[in-house]
Amino acid sequence: MTKDQKELDPLEQLKAGFSLFKKEVYEKNLERFHELALTQNPKFMVFACADSRVCPSTFLSFQPGEAFTVRNIAGLIPPYDEKKMYSGVGAALEYAVCILEVKNIVVIGHSCCGGIKGLMSIIDDKTDQTDYCIEDWVKIGWSARNEVKKEYGTLPLSDQCTHCEKAAVNLSLKNLMTYPFVKEVLKKNTLKLIGGHYDFVKCDFEVWEAQNSV
Repeated sequence: MTKDQKELDPLEQLKAGFSLFKKEVYEKNLERFHELALTQNPKFMVFACADSRVCPSTFLSFQPGEAFTVRNIAGLIPPYDEKKMYSGVGAALEYAVCILEVKNIVVIGHSCCGGIKGLMSIIDDKTDQTDYCIEDWVKIGWSARNEVKKEYGTLPLSDQCTHCEKAAVNLSLKNLMTYPFVKEVLKKNTLKLIGGHYDFVKCDFEVWEAQNSV
């Protein structure tokens, strides 16, 4: 039997995974899931990277109903735009803040982030674009990239990326404060903005609170 034959068919893997969840999680927490069927009241909203190695529910041990989560390339948050160019992020943010009334928004970067490496690898005078969506998206972090290039430009690219992973988190935290509905709750001191960085190679997690500049 070949290696490929030994691997589960994708559909079978999904079915098996769900069966395990149902037996080990759902059936052992029926009361909790019945409560969640009526409403959700998450303590956190989490922005994180879509990278398959860094699921925040896994490394932060979130249980169902605890975290309203948005994942995208590099976990970036664009600034508020009245033209609503990035309305997917804005809609999720508005729902969490205005409807769910979350009390904590956490933005998490991580080690070995491909999106950040792509951002740091963009050539300054580049005029042609080689991809459809990725470059435009990661350029949300352009000012963080420039900050790192200016201060750590003599370091190897891998070290620059590590610095940018954290700088991009701080930029996203700053961008959060440009959303009108976020500003409103920050002024009332009913919302906390938190930055984090997960190094999955060393299994280390760093966390810090953003300074409220509203």
